Amino acid sequence: MTITPEAPTTTPLIPGFLELEITRRCQLMCQTHCYAQAGPTQGHGVMTGEDWKRVISEAAALGVKKIQLIGGEPTLHPDFVELVEHALAKRLGVEVYSNLYRVRPEHWALFTRSGITLATSYYADTDDGHDEVTGRTGSHAATRANIIEAHRRGIRVRVGIVDVRDGQRVEEARAELEELGITDVHIDRVRGVGNAAKGAGLPSTSELCGRCATGIAAILSDGTVTPCVLGRFLPAGHIKDAPLERVFSSPQWQQVAANIPAGRHDPCGPDCGPNDDSSGGGGTCSPADDSAIPSSAG
Repeated sequence: MTITPEAPTTTPLIPGFLELEITRRCQLMCQTHCYAQAGPTQGHGVMTGEDWKRVISEAAALGVKKIQLIGGEPTLHPDFVELVEHALAKRLGVEVYSNLYRVRPEHWALFTRSGITLATSYYADTDDGHDEVTGRTGSHAATRANIIEAHRRGIRVRVGIVDVRDGQRVEEARAELEELGITDVHIDRVRGVGNAAKGAGLPSTSELCGRCATGIAAILSDGTVTPCVLGRFLPAGHIKDAPLERVFSSPQWQQVAANIPAGRHDPCGPDCGPNDDSSGGGGTCSPADDSAIPSSAG
């Protein structure tokens, strides 16, 4: 149950990086690991475009430096372009975490704007390997082609590879990307959140890197504020009808931050985003427990 924040009583704990999960709709069907449990039949949530613009404005005023638009597939949101434009007008950095399955012509022009970067997921160097993970035939060829096109246009692309199953060829996928000129590539294991929880009950905070709620926070499509998209099982407020500062100043937010075991990392930077818009990954944020990371993690 979402905790309704009380009036501010302490100094706000303001993150520098804010993930905005603007939709749960996605063309892909990652049944094994999607942390948002996104898919083609999911909706955009209760947050309107105006709600998101207000949140972006408040975040900029509070000192947030960068936002990440995520989903689901964020480009499917009807106000996607308007939200990006609004964030740029507020002098925020913007990372768009897209599956790059389909890219509209007008979005290519947007992605070349100063202050915008792209991130995506790539699961294998073969059609069968990648498509088996995404549940969408043709997704490997489409995503690969769009990664190449983004690189050709000079757009910075960060790629996450989530090690989902045996024999997935994740190292071969990394090698292929590097041959294509994509060097910002990270491999992570599946986190026990969303589809990957497999009915095991409430996920453990050990699935988190230990930096959540200090340098990073997330707002889900229903307006719930959590320490990150992977920490969606730790709701600490709701901003549909309340200021963002009230949440970050509330005892509930402070308690959530205190309950996350400290990792071996410094507070999050803008590179600490999820590995995928539809995955259980965590970008460069490895779990706080080193023993949980497979030898292939990067």
